[in-house]
Amino acid sequence: MKIISEKLIRSLGITPAECVRWIYDSFAMKGEAQLPAKISVHPADTDFFTSMPCLLPATPGSDVRYFGVKEVHRIAGAVPSLGSDLLLYNANDGTLLALMDADWITTMRTGAVAAVSARALRKSDATTYGFVGLGNTARAALLCALEAEPERRFNVKVLRYKDQAERFVARFAQYGNASFEVVDDINALAATSDVFFSCITSADGLLVEDEKTFAEGVTVIPIHMRGLQNCDTTFDRVFGDDTGHVKGFRFFPQFRDYNEIGEVLAGRDPGRRTDRERIIDYNYGLALHDVVFASRIYEMCRDADTPSVDIVKETDKFWL
Repeated sequence: MKIISEKLIRSLGITPAECVRWIYDSFAMKGEAQLPAKISVHPADTDFFTSMPCLLPATPGSDVRYFGVKEVHRIAGAVPSLGSDLLLYNANDGTLLALMDADWITTMRTGAVAAVSARALRKSDATTYGFVGLGNTARAALLCALEAEPERRFNVKVLRYKDQAERFVARFAQYGNASFEVVDDINALAATSDVFFSCITSADGLLVEDEKTFAEGVTVIPIHMRGLQNCDTTFDRVFGDDTGHVKGFRFFPQFRDYNEIGEVLAGRDPGRRTDRERIIDYNYGLALHDVVFASRIYEMCRDADTPSVDIVKETDKFWL
């Protein structure tokens, strides 16, 4: 069993554009994958452990069929409070292939899904991407957007919070296809964004009290699901990454016109039908993406000299 650390993953030089390609690949195989809904347990208050399994479809000619399970946890007071690990198996023979740190995987696949969804659902003349919450998830989303479409010009607006806006802008100083504006009012940001990304991890109440603040043609992407539920019953279309994961949402029965984003990527749903529609897209986060990323990373490290543990199992039946 290989032990693959975040440091090792980062040393592989995987580009945001490659992450975007892996997201397209993973959505393309979703119909053949086995993807049960997440299971969570709560040790105390807001603490949780969430298990996320996925079996990828077999690849013709390959001796490996990948199964993975990611374990995400959030424990108040821990440093860091949020973390994740992933076990990767060969489903053909049950061999445990790798134990991976999944923090980089989670961040980059989340950002890549947001960038892919924005591209698929934005109106035809969209130029302005607005961001609330400027942590690593927002950075990943914008990195993937800018590097997947280097020929496209983006006007990026960010909501000021402490010194994060300035640090965020500085992070992207080398990108010639983006200009930046720092905004002090979230309603002004909502009213002037063609694509509105919420990357905050918690919200007390609604982020934008009046959903009519959002202009015609907006695409709203609440990456961490919170604070924009007033759009659920009033926007023209709602998308999700997997129905089994979002059907438990409070307003799911009241969605006006729902489908999965994968149907848009496959060309079976037009997604946006007019440039006037207002759309909200919920990507709950799928183990499908995690296991695709993990399998590609494992293959990159397969012959590398990495830390490993020999797991010796009995091959003969034993009796207690």
